[in-house]
Amino acid sequence: MDPDIALFVDVVREGSLASAARLWRLSPAMVSKRIARLERRLGVRLLHRTTRRLAPTTAGAAFHMEVAPLIAGLRAAEARATQNGGGPAGPLWVSAPTSFGRMWIAPYLTPFLDRYPAIRLRLDLTDDFIDVIDGGIDLAIRITATPPSGLEAHRLADNRRVLCASPAYLARAGTPQNIADLADHALLAAQGQFPWRLTGATVNGESRVETPSSEVVRELVLGGAGIALRSLWDVGDALADGRLVRILPAHEGSAAVGIWAVHAAAGAPPAVPALLAHLSEVWRDATWMT
Repeated sequence: MDPDIALFVDVVREGSLASAARLWRLSPAMVSKRIARLERRLGVRLLHRTTRRLAPTTAGAAFHMEVAPLIAGLRAAEARATQNGGGPAGPLWVSAPTSFGRMWIAPYLTPFLDRYPAIRLRLDLTDDFIDVIDGGIDLAIRITATPPSGLEAHRLADNRRVLCASPAYLARAGTPQNIADLADHALLAAQGQFPWRLTGATVNGESRVETPSSEVVRELVLGGAGIALRSLWDVGDALADGRLVRILPAHEGSAAVGIWAVHAAAGAPPAVPALLAHLSEVWRDATWMT
């Protein structure tokens, strides 16, 4: 398949250089250069370019009419060959929250990569909600109550969150007996995490330490700095071995918050469902899934 012709077909379909650039993970300037290279090779102008619109010339429209079905056929044949030849292949760009990705994605990727050696994986861990389409991301893991609209969204698991503190903190400050008691305690949360929306209550507070990092909050609560609302996937091990203690168990975080996988509604690479199936299998027996 001639990549410049395939790119031209996508530019016409998308209606803009910028949209095609995101699809191909190129800069708009590089897309423009490659279209110009194809035009020089063919000896004909294929596109009208203005600041307001992009449209094929008469010659470009005729060329597109001939090559678009060929490109579509080649892509379908490649997809069938990939499926018959051992599974998904090609680039796969994944974005996930920092802590969740470090604890529950990165350690479990080796079997997936061994099974699909032709996949070229990029994993970005960030607590920023990067735009999936504009960012060129194939698959994003989001922990939220409201996954972004306009995308395919799959709720992979509930995100149970509990109030907890270290035994040392509770020995020093006392154990809250009701929600109102939290007003007399040191609370810990990353920026933007207040108010806490709990079962039967909402807690407005101010974190004892200001930080944008959820991982910093985890270390603070383990170190005895105060009380935090933490996900079970994050602190389940510390609760099990006694480094942390649950408090006010009747008040968990809102059940509306879940762990979601989101991707473009169309055109997701075959590696996306393969990775989701792998991770779902890995997480199935995790204690935080129950």
